[in-house]
Amino acid sequence: MLDLELYGSYETAWCPGCGNFRILPAVKKALAASDLAPHQVIFISGIGQAAKSPHYMNVNLFNGLHGRSLPVATGCRLANHQVPVVVESGDGCNYGEGGNHFLAAIRRNVNITLLVHNNQVYGLTKGQASPTSQEGFVTKAQPHGVYAAPFNPLAIAVALQAGFVARGFVGLEDQLVDLMKQAMAHPGFALVDILQPCVSFNKVNTFGWYKSRCQPLPDSYDSTDWAAAMQTSLEWGDKIPVGLIYKNTRPPFEAHFDRLQEEPLVKQKFDKEKFQKLMDRYK
Repeated sequence: MLDLELYGSYETAWCPGCGNFRILPAVKKALAASDLAPHQVIFISGIGQAAKSPHYMNVNLFNGLHGRSLPVATGCRLANHQVPVVVESGDGCNYGEGGNHFLAAIRRNVNITLLVHNNQVYGLTKGQASPTSQEGFVTKAQPHGVYAAPFNPLAIAVALQAGFVARGFVGLEDQLVDLMKQAMAHPGFALVDILQPCVSFNKVNTFGWYKSRCQPLPDSYDSTDWAAAMQTSLEWGDKIPVGLIYKNTRPPFEAHFDRLQEEPLVKQKFDKEKFQKLMDRYK
């Protein structure tokens, strides 16, 4: 296991008590346990307080547009499929602005790990409802409460047979670190939805609220049973299951291209003559 000091320590811009403070060390521990040194992994983030997390680590980082981290990550992975790619951003960024990219990444099964900080609210832009906010949730932007049904990322991911679907909670660090490590090792699209409090703008879904409800899945649970995973992904209320909900062995997107089996695209030679002949066809 690598030394955690390799990933650095920086001053953050988060509110005291933010769940991001628990996720950051968990990510470092997962990287260290996976023997991924800072130069051996690429992080992609969007916009938001969660998206700032990779800024506070010594890693390769591309900070993209709001909701557009997955397309960038897909490009990075296809250009060099030998380097692990991790996307880290919030529920609004990934499920709202980036919702369509979320669906596309699952369908393609690109070998990307997606870590979503899910606090059920937009924390950077002062607390309006996010896609995962519960019906009736009151904010300054929704003074009469949220009317829309909440987006269920786990149910969507399981329904589309994503390669790896898990839910973690910042109050269960050991389990969270293990889920991240498993996700990074999975050969395909891997989602880890991480429940966390927003102490400034979400006074309903507090740390205590999550802690009293989040229950680890039993050892007898079969994460390869799609029907059982669908049912588990829909459970939300007094009991919220956390752990590895579903996984399968679908081949990753990159495995369908013979050219990528030789070596990464970034190492392959560029034939200018062939490219010119191709372009000439469009004259």
